[in-house]
Formats: sequence, C-alpha cells, structure tokens
Amino acid sequence: MKILITGSEGFIAKNLIEYLKRNENLKLYLYCKNDSLTILEAYIKEVDFIFHLAGVNRPDNVEEFYSGNSDLTKKIIDILIAENKNTPILFSSSTQAILDNDYGKSKLKAENILLSYSKQTKANISIYRLPNVFGKWSKPNYNSVVASWCYNITRSKDIEVNNPNTKLNLVYIDDVIESFINRLDKNDNEQYIEIDEVYIKTLKEIKELLYRFKENRKTLIIPNVASGFERALYATYLSFLPMEDFSYELNGHQDNRGTFYEIVKTQDSGQFSLSTTASGVVRGGHYHHTKNEKFLVVKGEAIIEFRHIVTDEKISYKVSDKNMKIVEMIPGYTHNIKNIGDEEMILFLWANENYDENNPDTYYLEV
Repeated sequence: MKILITGSEGFIAKNLIEYLKRNENLKLYLYCKNDSLTILEAYIKEVDFIFHLAGVNRPDNVEEFYSGNSDLTKKIIDILIAENKNTPILFSSSTQAILDNDYGKSKLKAENILLSYSKQTKANISIYRLPNVFGKWSKPNYNSVVASWCYNITRSKDIEVNNPNTKLNLVYIDDVIESFINRLDKNDNEQYIEIDEVYIKTLKEIKELLYRFKENRKTLIIPNVASGFERALYATYLSFLPMEDFSYELNGHQDNRGTFYEIVKTQDSGQFSLSTTASGVVRGGHYHHTKNEKFLVVKGEAIIEFRHIVTDEKISYKVSDKNMKIVEMIPGYTHNIKNIGDEEMILFLWANENYDENNPDTYYLEV
C-alpha cells in the first residue's frame, strides 16, 4: 500500500512514520510545508491512502489558519476529483472545530470539504477531533502545555500556572497512532472517530506529577508509572531530558564491609537496593517482625544463614552468580549473608516496604 502523510515534520506525523516504516508492505510518501504543490499532486496520483496531518495552529497572522488548514485540504480534494480518485483520507482535526475562533473555523471548514468529497465520491473519511495530544517529540510552546512544562522542568526553568484547577482533556500519542493505524484496514465510512483513552486532568495534577518525576532522582520515590496517565506522562517527561542528563549518581553508604545503595523506592511495592561485600565479611545478623526481603547474588558466592528467633531452628543456603536463586528473608528469622568467595560479592535486594528510620522493623540478633 502506498501512503501519503502531509505535515510529515510535525509531532504526530513523526510518531506515525516511525510506526508505519516498520511495515515492509507500506511505501510512504512524505509531504511537508516546504514542498511544492507539484510534489503534492504527484504523490496524490500515486497513493492509496492519505493521512492528512498538516495544519497550522500558531500562525503569525489569521490568514495562515485558513491557508494551512482549509485551503490546503481543498487543494488535496481538487486534485483527487480531477484525477477521478476516491482515496480514503484520515484527517487530524481539533476539538476546537466547534468553537468560535479562527483556528476552529478553519478546521471545521476543512472537515466540511472532506465530508463533501466523501458524499460525492463515496470515499472513506476518518475525522479525528483531537484534544490536547502529548508524548515524545512534541514541541514546547507550540503543541501543548505538557510539552512546554516538560521542557522547562527538565531544564530547571519556572513554569506558569494561571488557574491550577483548569481541566484538560488529553490523549497520548501512542494511543492516537494506534487508532490511526487501525483505520488503514477499515472499509467503513465512520466519519468521526474518537480516541478510546482520554485523560481528564487539572493543571495542578499535571504540575505536581511532573515535579515528582523530577524529584525522584533525589527522593528515589517513583510514582506508579506502570499504566495509565502516569505511564504516558513519565515517558513524555523522560523524552524531554537533555542528553547530558540521561544519567544521575546515587548517594550510597560505604564502610570496611563494602557499600550499600538504595536504587528505587516505589509508592506501594517496596524498594530496590544493591550492596557490595568484601571477601570473608558477614552482613546482617538481624530479624524483622513484618518486613520481608528478597536477596539475589549477582556476582560472587555467599552463604545465607537463618535461625528462628524462638525455636532456634537453623537453615542455610549457598548461593552464587552461577545459579540465579532468590532467597526470601522470612519474618521471625534472624539472618545474615557471608561472602565466601575470593572476590567482592554483589547483592541485589528487594524489600516490601521503603526504609523508615523511625520504624525500621530491624532488630539485631546473632544467627
């Protein structure tokens, strides 16, 4: 299939292109604002589907709204009609198409041109009235407040919030692209399409979450970023980090036994840590009433010993990097770990709760 993408240098188009170009059965024709109408006409004659993503939303003058939105759409349709084609078109409109402003009016005019084309030629038309779209490669001070805030916060610049209770309807770029791609295989004429997942968030909620992302490097506490809006916003935030800030140092503890570093603290699933232990050194010698841990030796070899604090029953486990075995630290058992190798031993740990110095649930007792 041959596909034309207008506005090919824009935020949405860049993400769409990255998805489509992985499909060897698709040939992409890319049109941007600097290309001539001659090129556009040549592409339109060739292609089987058009993603019409070109548009203007922050022009220098009002006339550009219409030249970049409705006028360009009419030129595309005029070429199709002249060539007696009924090529399917997916159009990225805006929720502002129902508002009384020039941007909205120009988008609505473009929609009507497409609807008329569909009625005349029976072509399939998919119109997306998109709300605020956010995600990687969005342009700060242009595409959305999310892009602007991500850019500023990752560079320690101030942000402006006029009314923190203002609510935004937001859609994530990956959800938009998935919906777009699904339209390639549709043979219906469902003319107005909505993104399934729309997030409604206040400016205050967005701001607070973004600053928690930034503070994570100091507090180590990461919000729940595995799903939903938090997952999408965190990916967006990370995409705005300057390249020189992709890494950061951890503050650890070091003594004659080795080192200890806390890596990540979660909100509800405990924390991850790493320790190094010199040859022959024993760590631990304590128990917990409720707190529990998982130990994994990722370098070296060790003996992990347990003793029940009431019955004195004992058990030990020999572990090493040659056998990726996790050993659970069981409440009510005092335990330790000894490096029995000749080299430094590295231990990866998970605890079910974040360390609380006021309530550590840790009681020292020799095994």
